[in-house]
Amino acid sequence: LKDAALPIEERVRHFKLPAALAFARLNGFNRVVQEAPNARFGIAVRGKAWSTLKQALADAGITPELARMGGLRIWKVGLAWPLDGDAAREFCRGLESVLVVEDRRSFLESQLREALYAEAQRPRLHGKDVLTDLAELDSAMILRGLAKTLPEALRTERLVARIAELDALAAAAAEPLDVRQPYFCPGCPHNTSTRVPEGSHALAGIGCHYLAKDMNRESDLFSHMGGEGAAWIGQHHFTETRHVFTNMGDGTYGHSGVLAIRAAIASKANITYKILVNSAVAMTGGQPLDGEMTVPRIAAQMVAEGATKVVIVGDDPERHRSDPLIPRSVAFYPRAELDEVQRMMREVPGCSVLIYDQQCATEKRRQRKRDLAPKATKRAVINPRICEDCGDCSRASNCIAIEPIETEWGRKRRIDQSGCNQDFSCVEGFCPSFLTLEGAEPVRPPTPVIAEEAQQPALPEAAPGDAWNILLAGVGGQGVTALSAILAMAAHLEGRPVRTLDNLGLAQKGGGVYAQLRIGRPGGNTGEQVANPRIGQGQTDAMIAADLVGAHGRMARPLLGPGRSRVVLSADVSPTGRFVLNPETRDDPAAMLESVRAVTREVVALPAARTVEREFGDLIFLNIYLLGAAFQRGLIPMSREALRRAIELNGAVVPKNLAAFEAGRLAGEAAPKPPETLEAMIARRVADLTAYQSARYAARYSAFVARVQAAELPGETRFTRAVATQLHRLMAYKDEYEVARLHHDPAWQAKLAEGFAGTTRINLHLAPPLLSKPGADGRIRKISFGPWMLRAMGLLQHGKALRGTPLDPFGQTQERRMERALIGEYRAGIERLLAGLHPTNYAQACEWVEAAALIKGFGPVKLRNIQAARARWAALEAAHV
Repeated sequence: LKDAALPIEERVRHFKLPAALAFARLNGFNRVVQEAPNARFGIAVRGKAWSTLKQALADAGITPELARMGGLRIWKVGLAWPLDGDAAREFCRGLESVLVVEDRRSFLESQLREALYAEAQRPRLHGKDVLTDLAELDSAMILRGLAKTLPEALRTERLVARIAELDALAAAAAEPLDVRQPYFCPGCPHNTSTRVPEGSHALAGIGCHYLAKDMNRESDLFSHMGGEGAAWIGQHHFTETRHVFTNMGDGTYGHSGVLAIRAAIASKANITYKILVNSAVAMTGGQPLDGEMTVPRIAAQMVAEGATKVVIVGDDPERHRSDPLIPRSVAFYPRAELDEVQRMMREVPGCSVLIYDQQCATEKRRQRKRDLAPKATKRAVINPRICEDCGDCSRASNCIAIEPIETEWGRKRRIDQSGCNQDFSCVEGFCPSFLTLEGAEPVRPPTPVIAEEAQQPALPEAAPGDAWNILLAGVGGQGVTALSAILAMAAHLEGRPVRTLDNLGLAQKGGGVYAQLRIGRPGGNTGEQVANPRIGQGQTDAMIAADLVGAHGRMARPLLGPGRSRVVLSADVSPTGRFVLNPETRDDPAAMLESVRAVTREVVALPAARTVEREFGDLIFLNIYLLGAAFQRGLIPMSREALRRAIELNGAVVPKNLAAFEAGRLAGEAAPKPPETLEAMIARRVADLTAYQSARYAARYSAFVARVQAAELPGETRFTRAVATQLHRLMAYKDEYEVARLHHDPAWQAKLAEGFAGTTRINLHLAPPLLSKPGADGRIRKISFGPWMLRAMGLLQHGKALRGTPLDPFGQTQERRMERALIGEYRAGIERLLAGLHPTNYAQACEWVEAAALIKGFGPVKLRNIQAARARWAALEAAHV
């Protein structure tokens, strides 16, 4: 134990490693699993690549008997380092060539080459010259490697056919229309904490906050855990940038991040570490932190380490003020002042620390569900008639629970109450459509009673020697992996061999989640029937997709085969992070559905998400609903009894899950809704303008639209429909009187009462011009008003008689004057277009009219969008519309 370093190394190299090799040799760690009397070709394989290789050989039709006749020897290496050189040379004796199969970088191959270097006769060695070193191997990759290296005796017809099939699949590959990137969960602290002031930059690190790198938040680069900010230590001497922020989670801080901060303090670099204390290792499932990484302890340690300034920002930072561990020099700020605090911190020389204190939203949600934390007492709601779909609420909150909805008045936004974690950052968006309901809970429909008994379908059966391959595609947090476990349990209950593979999104909500299951026949041996859990390209038998974006994307589509795959999916598209970042994002469900149909045998598209939300009140039941639909169409090779028993054993909300399964069995396909006629659309807008102002005001609208319709090109309606839609929007601009009318609308009040129970108080969040003040960033801050404001709006709505007159107290602001002027400006532009409307310029003329859709929002948001619309009009006119 007291030996010097050299004798210790000698003992490791000359005694211990040879002893390990002897032990491995004695216990058969490395063994020949396929032998041939006149072996000429060999395969050396290590790790889980062995099961993938078995699948590739099965796909190629190379049975053990054919391999023996064709001279194939396979060596399965169990001890990859140090490689047993004697066993390696024995394996290679008599072989002409060897293929080394291993995932990612060359490890076994380089050792095998070294072992064979001094041999007079040695085989040709193939490995990373025919197999990728960048990714995990699948059966298709190995099959292509085999096709390049196998001797003629082993080039089966099935191998040739499978390669041709893979080539056809590759030729049919298409880029997805949208990608479901991992995103912050609704209400995630990082939605706020990862913001930086204008002109600043941040460095990313390990943790959920890494996702900010793709969220237009000036977060650049990233490092390994414990290296956060280290790049800046060397870089800051050679750049004109004076300061950066660096994000670091509390888990990383406790693991090794404190060492990076210590190095930054020693370097005297101008850097502010934002230590994000959310009290959970959220990125990998919400495990508790190792050690006591509390806000007071971190603050005390950072001051003791020599940080030039330490501040605490959070929902309720004052709760730490009396803690004796916190040094007196530490300052406290509410999270609403984060921007001002960061502007101050970036002027502090040296290494400073901002501790951002807010609990992980998903953990808070879990605790509420398990009665480990107080239930939410307030809900945020958007009045869709007032909403302009400008996206400022998404800008303020960065929250994926704010979703688009298509209405008869165009696209609006709503809050997904089943996903919302009550962070309320969205309320800060500059928009009067937000209400908060105190004491309210969304009304959950009772468990449906499924009276009809659908006939049980015949069960599909895998071909001899093959497994039945099921692919699940969905969104993180909606039960995809739970469904995978239920299917695996049902297979187990029927004595079927099964293997599963889950691919998870980085964030629990927002990211794409996939699961693969390969299920054999009852009584079969798992190793024989299901060699590998991964489904090969084009070999999916059934796909259940709760997410159309994921179903047509890079992970799922390559696994679908035109002559083989049958699909049951939800035709409703839930928004991706792209919608949060860009308010103009519009998905194309029809094109996504067509992309899936192009590579499948059959697709059943259901209005599943809408149905489940209406009948069950929560999208968590969506996957089980789709399971019922897939089972009823003969896509699931287990009995109804086994599936129901597996749902019961899962133990989560069993009655509703069983009801969702049975409801899915009765589900019918989505029926397209007929589009509203142009006449009906115009009539509805005339009625609305009458309520907005007067019949006389509405008549001006209908007369102008009638003139446009009369000048419309034969057989076309696009131009008239666009004018009718956009002119109505401009004429019904949402001033104080209109906001009052729409908030006081009896239909809206009834909808609130139907959708929420227990409401004790309704608050409105407004920015009255004479009362609201700007914050440090120049943006106007909203004010919360109680129920009296809703009553006052009942009176204010009648002030519409003053609209546009000299007596209008609100009519002389810059925004109101511009809104009134825009109506005339838009009509004049349409008059110019009508004078020269022709088939050659029709499409461009329609684009000019439709560009008015950019004019939306309130206050500074609307003024900015008006400038964008005018720029678009000018560009189209310059192109000679």
